[in-house]
Amino acid sequence: MKLNIKTPSTSIEWEEYYLFRWKILREPIGLDKQSTKDNLEESSYHLMVTDNNKIIGVGRIHFLNSKEAQIRYMAVDNKYQKKGIGRKIVYGLEEFSKENGRSKIILNARDNAAKFYSNLGYENLGPIDVGIAIKHFKMTKNLKIILPRSNNT
Repeated sequence: MKLNIKTPSTSIEWEEYYLFRWKILREPIGLDKQSTKDNLEESSYHLMVTDNNKIIGVGRIHFLNSKEAQIRYMAVDNKYQKKGIGRKIVYGLEEFSKENGRSKIILNARDNAAKFYSNLGYENLGPIDVGIAIKHFKMTKNLKIILPRSNNT
């Protein structure tokens, strides 16, 4: 595997990024391509992992307020699951969140992903209704923000 983690930058990468999200997350449950995007896309931070330039995983984070961020649209190709791809994406999104002063992340995990997030330190707060037939759980994690040392110490 020749893995690369990055933010989509070209129009082709963005098109492939959104198509990947739809194919993995929305198409299997009968939702149309419009369900792949929301009104926070442009203000969000996006990551994708590629293997030889083929997208194999994606994730997005957006800020809720000055302290909290939310991870959404996490997806890893079934053939690449359990190989650390999802972990790389989550850690990258967490790092971006910390760099921007957010100390808490929330997410809504599908039933089959809750254990993955628990293994990364997320606390399961219980089931929630997200408007689709797949069971979801509200999960949260507090991040340790390391403040830069001042010159006075």
